[in-house]
Amino acid sequence: MTDLLTPVLTANWGDERAWRLTNYEHQGGYQGLRAALQMEPADVVAAVKESGLRGRGGAGFPTGMKWSFIPQDNPKPKYLVVNADESEPGTCKDVPLMMASPHTLVEGVIISAFAIRANHAFIYVRGEVLHVVRRLQQAVREAYSAGYAGKNILGTGYDLEIIVHAGAGAYICGEETALLDSLEGRRGQPRLRPPFPAIAGLYASPTVINNVESIASVPSILTRGAAWFSSMGTEKSKGMTIYSLSGHVARPGQFEAPMGITLRQLLELAGGMRAGRELKFWTPGGSSTPILTPEHLDVPLDYEGVASVKSMLGTKALQCFDETTSVVRTVLRWTEFYKHESCGKCTPCREGTWWLVQILKRMEAGQGQPGDIEKLLDLCENILGRSFCALGDGATSPISSAITHFRGEFEAALHTPAWELFPYGASTTYVREPAGAPA
Repeated sequence: MTDLLTPVLTANWGDERAWRLTNYEHQGGYQGLRAALQMEPADVVAAVKESGLRGRGGAGFPTGMKWSFIPQDNPKPKYLVVNADESEPGTCKDVPLMMASPHTLVEGVIISAFAIRANHAFIYVRGEVLHVVRRLQQAVREAYSAGYAGKNILGTGYDLEIIVHAGAGAYICGEETALLDSLEGRRGQPRLRPPFPAIAGLYASPTVINNVESIASVPSILTRGAAWFSSMGTEKSKGMTIYSLSGHVARPGQFEAPMGITLRQLLELAGGMRAGRELKFWTPGGSSTPILTPEHLDVPLDYEGVASVKSMLGTKALQCFDETTSVVRTVLRWTEFYKHESCGKCTPCREGTWWLVQILKRMEAGQGQPGDIEKLLDLCENILGRSFCALGDGATSPISSAITHFRGEFEAALHTPAWELFPYGASTTYVREPAGAPA
């Protein structure tokens, strides 16, 4: 089964001090940048387009096409912004990438900024992960010292300033326009579009915003070629990507594989579910995507495959839950997160998530009332598609899909507490030491 893995972004994660510049260069680092600087910027964009790379942050929009939207005749400066504000429950691929091999991202930033003719690039990192912020800052300093960033990069006359910016810990700033507001020093709230960031983004100037993994994939395309990248994956979802398995699996972690692998194959790589347990439900792309069940184990994990079963690939955060887990409790915990993280700008999201939590709390305690299930579905319907950003949609997706697949559990919540049906101690992944065991 290990031949299913395609370590590219993760190839050096196990190396000694992989985050240092010298070790990254020893593995061929910055060869992609050297190749890009010998090309015209438009040719770099064309190569990324030809590779078929799609955004790895959730939406799956073609990366090269997004770059080509930047109007080069606009006299304003162009900006590149990397969205490293990874903070959705279950999503855990960008942080380990930045910790293990920050230069993979930094090299991708320089190539991408060159391609769109930007002279300033920002890496917006979630403020709580201070260790990641420091690791990136160190990598950027090393890149400056080696001549890969700053003035006259590698003697080509190209200048680029890279700024690592720590956010204040708001999930909403993972939404690209809220991120821009935060970068500009304002409260992070989604903007009304149009205008789109490609026309009027950071400081009302043309801006490209990409996810960490999207940008980190660029150096390998320049080094090995667009044909090599597009030879992996499926017809419409090209390349390799990082799948994050968590929850009730024997060996949780990050698995880099071609787009289109199935959860059944990934579970085999991860040793299956924990001993004596079976899969009950799972998320294909984090807590904001509609949940799936064991009948979807063989669905190709690419954008089209997951969409065909009415879910989303999202960030490829595969949270797997076994039969000890209460669906009602799970969606309540997720909804509490979205209620807390709503910026409050949109009434359907601000008020709707609050009411969703109240009803789900009542149902978790076995005190649901007749009509509560219909009320949940009605609230979801009235939030969906009525917010400035996707937070409202993400809050409703797990609830409506959970009712579709496990309506019986919601009906039981009208009279029986979830902790009686599914004792919470049985579902925990934390193993308690027996009483009297040595500390």
